[in-house]
Amino acid sequence: MQVLVIGGGGREHALVWKIKQSPRVEKVFCAPGNAGTGEIAENVPIAADDIKSLLDFALQKKIGLTVVGPEQPLVLGIVDQFEKEGLRIFGPNERAAKLEGSKSFSKDMMDKYGLPTAEYKTFTSPENAADYIKTKKGPLVVKADGLAAGKGVLICQTEDEALAAVDSIMGKKSFGEAGDQIVVEEFLEGQEVSVLAFCDGQTVLLMDSAQDHKAAYDGDKGPNTGGMGAYSPAPVFSEIMRQKVRDKIMLPMIRAMQKEGRVYKGILYAGLMLTKTGPQVLEFNARFGDPETQPLLVRMENDIIPVFEACIDGTLGQCQLGWKEESSVCVVMAAEGYPGSYEKGKPISGLKEANALPGVVVFHAGTKEKDGEVLTHGGRVLGVTATGADTPTSITRAYEAVNKIQWQGIHFRKDIGNKAGN
Repeated sequence: MQVLVIGGGGREHALVWKIKQSPRVEKVFCAPGNAGTGEIAENVPIAADDIKSLLDFALQKKIGLTVVGPEQPLVLGIVDQFEKEGLRIFGPNERAAKLEGSKSFSKDMMDKYGLPTAEYKTFTSPENAADYIKTKKGPLVVKADGLAAGKGVLICQTEDEALAAVDSIMGKKSFGEAGDQIVVEEFLEGQEVSVLAFCDGQTVLLMDSAQDHKAAYDGDKGPNTGGMGAYSPAPVFSEIMRQKVRDKIMLPMIRAMQKEGRVYKGILYAGLMLTKTGPQVLEFNARFGDPETQPLLVRMENDIIPVFEACIDGTLGQCQLGWKEESSVCVVMAAEGYPGSYEKGKPISGLKEANALPGVVVFHAGTKEKDGEVLTHGGRVLGVTATGADTPTSITRAYEAVNKIQWQGIHFRKDIGNKAGN
C-alpha cells in the first residue's frame, strides 16, 4: 500500500515515522513535508490546503490511504472531495470538522447535549462583547471563533486585558477572519490534559493520556503557542478519570454529532481541564494534537494502519491499542520570537548526535533541506522526543538531546514534564 500524509509539521513527521513501521506499507509520501520527513518518505511540494492538487496526486499515484495531519484541509472538506473520487482517507468530513472549525458551534453542541464546559457567550460585535466583559469578574478567556493555528485563545486576568483581547481579535484582526466572531468564557482552574481518541462514527477508542504545555515560557507564563512540549502518560489522568471522560464526554459527543447528521470519523481530541468539580472541556479538535502526537506514537505498540482503516470502515470495536510501559517526553525547540515574528533560514547542527542518543527521536517541524543542509523554516522547529523507564529519565534524555542541537536564536522551555511529579 502507498500512503499519503498531508502536512509538514512535527505531528506529520511522527505519523510518517509510525506508518513506515507497518508491514502493509510499501511507500509513504508527505505533502509538503519537511527535512525530517524527506529522510524517511518522499516529500511532495503541494501545500496542505491545495485540495485539488492533492486529490490529483492521490489519483495519479493510486494512493491506498491518505492521513490528514492539520485542521485546515479537514475544515475545507478534503475528506468529502477524496471520498467522492473513491479514495480512502482518514479524518472527519467537512460537516464533522466544524467541531474544530468553529468554537461557537462546538460550545453550542456541548451546551445542547449537556457536556461539562465553561460558561460562555458568543459575540459578533466588539461593543456587545465589551459590555458583557464589564459585567464579569476576571479572569476570562477570549477565543477567536475560527482556526488560528492554536494561538487564538487569550487568557485575560483583568477586565482591561479582556477588552484589549477583544480589540486585538475583532478590531485589529490579529487572527484575520477567524476573529469575526469570538467566544468569551469563564476561566477554569486545574491541570490540563489532552485526550485523543480514534472514532468510527459510533465507537471511540481512547489513546493513552498526554499533557501539553501551551504557554511560551517556563512556569506556564507568556502567550499561548501551538504547544511547547508534551509528555505521556499524564499521572494526573487516572483510570477512573479515563472511564469518566470516555463515558461522559467522548461518547456523548460522537453520539450528539451523529444525531445532528454529522457522523464523526477520525481523531477526536479533547483538551480538558481537570477542575475540582471534575473534567471540563476547554475545546475539541478534529485531528491529532501537535506536539502530543510525538510522545504518544513513540509509545504505541501496535500497527497504526489497521486502526486507521477500522475508523474508515466502521469496525473500530474490533481494535485494541497497546502502549509501552515507558514514559515519553517531547521538548519543542522553537525559533527566537515564536509565537510572534521570527527569522527563518538558520543552519541547524547536532541533529545526528542527538538522534544517536538512546531512546531519542528528533521529529522535525519547521525545517527544510537545502544543498545538503537542514535550515530552520518555521516557528516550532523540532520536537525532541525521548522515552525512558519513567518520566524523569525521559526528561533527562530529551534535554541531553536538546543540548546537542544548535542554531542561532533557539528558544525552548526547560520545565517540560515537570508537572508529572507535582
